[in-house]
Amino acid sequence: MSTNNILTDPFKNKGTAFTQAERHQLGLTGLLPLKVQTLEQQAEQVYGQYQQKSTDLEKRLFLMTIFNENRVLFYKVFSQHVAEMMPIVYDPTIATTVEHYSQLFVQPQNAAFLSIDEPDTLAESLENAAAGRDIRLVVVTDGEGILGIGDWGTQGVDIAVGKLMVYTAAAGIDPQQVLPVVLDVGTDNQQLLHDPMYLGNQHPRIQGSQYHQFITQFVKAVETLFPHVYLHFEDFGRDNAATILNRFKANNLVFNDDIQGTGIIVLAGILGALNISKQSLTNQRYLCFGAGTAGAGITQRIFEEMVTLGLSSEEARKHFYLVDKQGLLFNDTPNLTPEQKPFARSREEFENADDLTDLLSVVKAVHPTIMVGTSTKAGAFTETVVKEMAAHTDRPIIFPISNPTKLIEAHADDLIKWTDGRALVATGIPSKPVEYHGVTYEIGQANNALIYPGLGLGAIASTAKVLNDQMISAAAHSLGGIVDVKKPGAAVLPPVSKLAEFSETVAEAVAQSAVEQQLNQQPIHSVVEAIRNTKWAPHY
Repeated sequence: MSTNNILTDPFKNKGTAFTQAERHQLGLTGLLPLKVQTLEQQAEQVYGQYQQKSTDLEKRLFLMTIFNENRVLFYKVFSQHVAEMMPIVYDPTIATTVEHYSQLFVQPQNAAFLSIDEPDTLAESLENAAAGRDIRLVVVTDGEGILGIGDWGTQGVDIAVGKLMVYTAAAGIDPQQVLPVVLDVGTDNQQLLHDPMYLGNQHPRIQGSQYHQFITQFVKAVETLFPHVYLHFEDFGRDNAATILNRFKANNLVFNDDIQGTGIIVLAGILGALNISKQSLTNQRYLCFGAGTAGAGITQRIFEEMVTLGLSSEEARKHFYLVDKQGLLFNDTPNLTPEQKPFARSREEFENADDLTDLLSVVKAVHPTIMVGTSTKAGAFTETVVKEMAAHTDRPIIFPISNPTKLIEAHADDLIKWTDGRALVATGIPSKPVEYHGVTYEIGQANNALIYPGLGLGAIASTAKVLNDQMISAAAHSLGGIVDVKKPGAAVLPPVSKLAEFSETVAEAVAQSAVEQQLNQQPIHSVVEAIRNTKWAPHY
């Protein structure tokens, strides 16, 4: 490799950590300051510079320059300060960089940009982006349903890049073995369609058969080029996400974070809450507020857990109520999605069915014991709604998990206050501990990052053929069981600060499940050893 290349290759560049012998050998003599630094010294220097930045956006842009220059150094710093930097590297700050991606663009960050207008270049593009690397993990988005902010077209690639950063920091996935991908099928975002700076296909989204043919072509190309790949779908729109997952999950190692990941983390949080309240899942009444891709996916995950616990499908469905913008979803509600239909209620169940058009009326009618918000409707869990819920259950489980911050249904301190400290709360954003009547309430973050890195590591390390419901349930139980039930104000989920530790716990549970089901493609004598051999650590 030439001098110019090695200093600009983030996978090989060490910067000032190149030794004098390496500098001589690689033709770098005189091209770097004379002092040879250790990785630890570099990391300390980077963190000091990071602390000088005055806004979260400035901090993220600074970290991205390090990422672009030196992957090992970036992950050393990120892993040392994971709880502090997670909201900077990923959600909520990443929402801002997605919205301004075209204006902020500096370099492609080893991503693959695949255009539906040029399907014949798909395989070539993937090969070019991989550049000979052994790709084991692909995160792909089409940018239609980014976080809570909607359709951002090709700018959604930032989500794929950010997600992979978390995989590496949390679970030790080798950054040389990952590939972020965006499927550019156009955008319906009028702002982007009229923005001369926009870097993607500047036409409306292509849907229907041409879209699904492109998805199939993409999956086949990935499987052919990278035969041991774990394919993670991220932030696809509600009309496509479940369809794509259901098409491939039986025969391919695929995962949809919005459908499955969110469902796992909410289930884990509920299991943690029930460990605290000493109650049974099969005795709960579950209200989903915001029945889109995430809401319906979570509902399906909780439903499947109830069936696993012994309820029939018919019995289990009676425990669920889906509320969307039109109110409670009934079986005659127009335009129900395939994911909503199994949980739609019959109007005959209610004397006042026609009145159940808002959240408060539904809460009064069904007395939920669990209420999960994926609506992106800020402030929807009002004091009146919460007090009405809390009047009919001793320990209301309330998870407002919409993000970013400006879209959350309620804040943790209000939920604790309105329920006189009885609520068991997890939020979709980082929430500070709440002091109330002498008790410090730790607030769990229903952050998919607690689940998906370990899930991927376990599946990759075990060489699993597919990711099935048993493996997913094992992941949720492994996380939901780590709750300090004796501590007043205990969180229902473990803290993000211990992300690496819990990712390994999840990975072991997933890999063990795969091996027990004989889904591993290569012999696994020890799950723990297989995971240890798969993990990467940031060092030169």
